[in-house]
Amino acid sequence: MDSLNGFTVFVQVAETRSFAAAGRLLGISASAVGKSVVRLEEKLGVRLFHRSTRSITLTAEGAMFLQRSRRILAEIEAAQLELSQASATPRGRLRVSLPMVSPLMLPVLGQFMADFPDIELDLDFSDRLVDVIEEGFDAVIRTGEPSDSRLSARRLGAFRLMLVASPDYLARHGVPQVPADLRGHKCLHYRFPSSGKLEAWVLQGAPAGAEVALPVTMICNNIETRVCFAVRGLGIAYLPDFAIREELAEGSLVPVLSGQVGDGNVFHVLWPGSKHPSPKVRALVDYLGVHVFPGGGSCGGMAWAFLCS
Repeated sequence: MDSLNGFTVFVQVAETRSFAAAGRLLGISASAVGKSVVRLEEKLGVRLFHRSTRSITLTAEGAMFLQRSRRILAEIEAAQLELSQASATPRGRLRVSLPMVSPLMLPVLGQFMADFPDIELDLDFSDRLVDVIEEGFDAVIRTGEPSDSRLSARRLGAFRLMLVASPDYLARHGVPQVPADLRGHKCLHYRFPSSGKLEAWVLQGAPAGAEVALPVTMICNNIETRVCFAVRGLGIAYLPDFAIREELAEGSLVPVLSGQVGDGNVFHVLWPGSKHPSPKVRALVDYLGVHVFPGGGSCGGMAWAFLCS
């Protein structure tokens, strides 16, 4: 600790250019500051300051040592902050922006609330690309690869999109064999609220350069409606696999054009770039990393990816 104190005293003298001023900041006498500097110089075997009755200036060796000393003290401060935050109880308001993926996120967030009763969740479900920092969000969940260098990110897992319909619907309308067959079917579509555009159905079996003109039987801006209508035999829907796990397992929905649907994506949770996120943000990120895609597809544990570093 004496060596650490010597670094601290040296940096204060270098920044104030005064033993007396450094002593006032550190709560010790100017004499004690001078003795500390002398001990450090003797230990290092170099002169750190040029001293005169009117001024104190750094030597070339002192200037080089100042850069290293600042880095050392900054690392120690960061380590202390990390340890103190790790032991702190996550609490306070946590503002989170999420895409319209309630079937995937709501059960996990509900359990998160139960496990962290001191955290107040403020959830904003929207497909709009929010500005995390400017709009004051603590974290956001997004699809696709992160591109904002101001944000830190952690991958939650991957999903794929499927065409599905009920057995009853297919019995009445026939089973499509190639993408072009969809022209004769009832298609349940998703509209992006932010752009007003319909979600494209990525079909691998379509002719090169050709786009299948799909009938529009129904349009909505959420997942739940399309799942419900598809189960009721009202048409074919293009849905993420995580939203229809139970329906596929029960047989109330079955895949259509398997092997000819070629789209998928990944989820990331992002937060304002920091090597030491607050306890509430760290708690959320770790929780989502373990529970959103349990057993696979995520980078569980403490694998943090800092895009800002």
